[in-house]
Amino acid sequence: RYNPRVGPSSFVFAVNAVMSTAWYRRLPWSIVAMAAMLLFLGCLGIARAEELAGGGGRILHRQLLFALVATAAAIAVAVPHYRMLGRYGYLVYFGTLGLLGVVFLFPPVNFAHRWIWIGPMSLQPSELAKVAVVLALARYMMHRDDHRGPIGLLVPLAIAMLPVALILPEPDLGTSIVFLPVLMAMLYVAGARWRDLLGMVIVGLLLVPLLWSQMSREQRSRVTAFFDQPTAADRPGDDSYHLYQAHRVRALGGAWGSWITGQATDDLAVYRLPHAHSDFIFAVLGERFGLPGLALVLALYAMLIARMLAVAAATREPFGRLVAAGIAALFAIEALINTGMTVGLLPITGLSLPLISSGGSGLVAHA
Repeated sequence: RYNPRVGPSSFVFAVNAVMSTAWYRRLPWSIVAMAAMLLFLGCLGIARAEELAGGGGRILHRQLLFALVATAAAIAVAVPHYRMLGRYGYLVYFGTLGLLGVVFLFPPVNFAHRWIWIGPMSLQPSELAKVAVVLALARYMMHRDDHRGPIGLLVPLAIAMLPVALILPEPDLGTSIVFLPVLMAMLYVAGARWRDLLGMVIVGLLLVPLLWSQMSREQRSRVTAFFDQPTAADRPGDDSYHLYQAHRVRALGGAWGSWITGQATDDLAVYRLPHAHSDFIFAVLGERFGLPGLALVLALYAMLIARMLAVAAATREPFGRLVAAGIAALFAIEALINTGMTVGLLPITGLSLPLISSGGSGLVAHA
């Protein structure tokens, strides 16, 4: 038996111990490949958004740096066995709750308290909270069956709703609405009964008036603008301007996109779209690569989520199965909401597109 000592030999032993786990063999490389393709498309979209805005590529360069950090973070998580995450699930969860409280100590940016500033760098805890909730829920439910009754649903519901109570006042409506669908998906995988889940949905619908009363004027306007979408002949108001411009920018690319047919006009003012590199990057990809590009993005998400669900179905260990299902649900909900709001099928909530939209915290969390 090896007796570790301080010195070079202990370092070699540690390296051999890590490499002997063959972590790279455990990776589902099909998921890695699809995630890399989405990240690549995101960089192309960010570059196009900066080009239309007359920028100098600063956001793209920053996103490439974030991609390196996210890759390093993904490798750091993949090296130890995933059960290690279960041991620290609660610690990550409560640590994230603390960070969600700290954001209110920093000055608002665009009237929102969403970031913790560390010099020139910023951290958005709400992005980390999505993964933290998945880990905490999986940790709690992995060896329990009391959630198969209505009373047993209270603790998982509290785990999912505590971050919402801190995120909604930031204000951040888009991130807030992600947690409940993820909770429902994980409860279903854990064996909760349909009638109990339906009861949760009914209670949630009954609480909508209370949620509406707590929403800011800007958050309400995004919902009401969905029911009053302007046509091409109308002059958009302040509330519907983002959606109107998203439709306009996407239409300027035509069916095949400006990458093939060329730019519709040299007047960049026509392409003005706020948050084009983040919330509305799906519209920019539509302008650049047309319907084939949008179909490729949706197909990649569909295959990525299907592969995640296949991993969940093949995993017998409960914690791993719940984490895989929770992450799959997270990607599915975010992709559905972002693409739906961009094309006018859902209200605009300010939710980013995973692995594609710009932002370091979101990219690291989803990696």
